[in-house]
Amino acid sequence: MSQSFRHPEILEIARREGKVTVEGLAAHFGVTLQTIRRDLTDLADAGRLERVHGGAVLSSGTSNIGYEERRSLNTEAKGRIARACAARIPNNSSLFLNIGTSTEAVAQELLHHENLMVVTNNMNVANILVGNPNCEIVVTGGHLRRADGGLVGNLATETIRQFKFDLAVIGCSALDQDGDLLDFDIQEVGVSQAILRQSRKTFLVADHSKFHRSAPARIASLSSVDAFFTDEPLSPDLKRACTDWGTEVVLAGSG
Repeated sequence: MSQSFRHPEILEIARREGKVTVEGLAAHFGVTLQTIRRDLTDLADAGRLERVHGGAVLSSGTSNIGYEERRSLNTEAKGRIARACAARIPNNSSLFLNIGTSTEAVAQELLHHENLMVVTNNMNVANILVGNPNCEIVVTGGHLRRADGGLVGNLATETIRQFKFDLAVIGCSALDQDGDLLDFDIQEVGVSQAILRQSRKTFLVADHSKFHRSAPARIASLSSVDAFFTDEPLSPDLKRACTDWGTEVVLAGSG
């Protein structure tokens, strides 16, 4: 069976079951694991599926995929992005890290930085940075989102307004071709907008999977970001727009 016949059926199985696995699809179609991995990669590149560990899930424009699934998505790329970002964060600085698995990867790369003050609305970031004795940690208040350890809502926003950060490191759920940063939770969007207002400089960390996704709530434009750390080149139009905006694009390639 050719991939032109497999792809629609793979999507139908994903719609019916919510997730597909490489092993399950290989058995279903009687093809190799490598063939199914290529199929899933093609569907992910087309924005039809989200690759996760061992398989894929449906892309969604109105709801995010689960936190554990996001943690296993593009882990190598997130690690490279995090290392490139952390290399640009100086010692002796104050910064904000927001909700997301990419910002958690950045926190992991800050364990040997010195004299940092990190404010965060991400309980996972706080727990990671406990391992750095030279880092002061401030956790915002707010409504705890048990699914991913995020703190959102008015209390989180009011806490952020008490600070002026040297630097903010933020993530997003999606990035469209107009250069708009998008998210699923309107409460989180309000927190992210407050972070941008209270920071002297902003870094965005987002891997290429965010280019193929959609989300309903707008955070801001890439024009509000000083540097964008990612793992694959932007489209020519978006690259030109970033140049016009003065937004530096840093590619954290495999080399």
